[in-house]
Amino acid sequence: MPSHLRNPIFHDEDKAREWFEARVWPSGPFCPHCGETHNLTRLHGKGGAKGTKARAGLIQCNSCREQFTVTVNTVCERSKLPLTKWCLAIYLLNSSKKGMSALQMHRMMGGSYKTAWFLFHRIREAMREGKLPGGLGGANKVVEVDETYVGGKAANRIQNLHRVKRGAGSCSVFARSRHYAEMVHRHSHPAARDDPREHDRGGTSRRAPV
Repeated sequence: MPSHLRNPIFHDEDKAREWFEARVWPSGPFCPHCGETHNLTRLHGKGGAKGTKARAGLIQCNSCREQFTVTVNTVCERSKLPLTKWCLAIYLLNSSKKGMSALQMHRMMGGSYKTAWFLFHRIREAMREGKLPGGLGGANKVVEVDETYVGGKAANRIQNLHRVKRGAGSCSVFARSRHYAEMVHRHSHPAARDDPREHDRGGTSRRAPV
């Protein structure tokens, strides 16, 4: 087994809970119901329903009298899966260079395919939330592309810019002038926002949507 999978958060439920709390509550726990940050009590003994033993990680807010854990208001909420499974699924999905399917996660983690499918879609939902500020590169920023070819077969790639051969559905895209090395201050200089078609001798370049 690789050394990184020997991390206690993948095997010890208490270590996994501490890992989640350090990320969900970096400044300490707070009540998700009323926002209280100080008047909180961790229930280690009796505190559950009808005097039963409180489940691990349960905290009671003494202001609103509500009880909560670190999973409240997260994708792990109302899940009966151990936090060690959540940690392992998050690690596998984020460390896979080419992505991972629910079936692959099922083979690596064990258990049922339904469990892997549930984890897979919950974690992807957490990744989907949030928006980038402005467009690609940031608000009012210029995205530069030296040269690329869109469409066409590999056998029809243009090897010589002076002899342009149009493939099926292909087009040449130029975003800046031929003198790339001279444009050191292109982010701030107004000349960096010139028309790319002015530098295309063949007249085949088109603007690429950004």
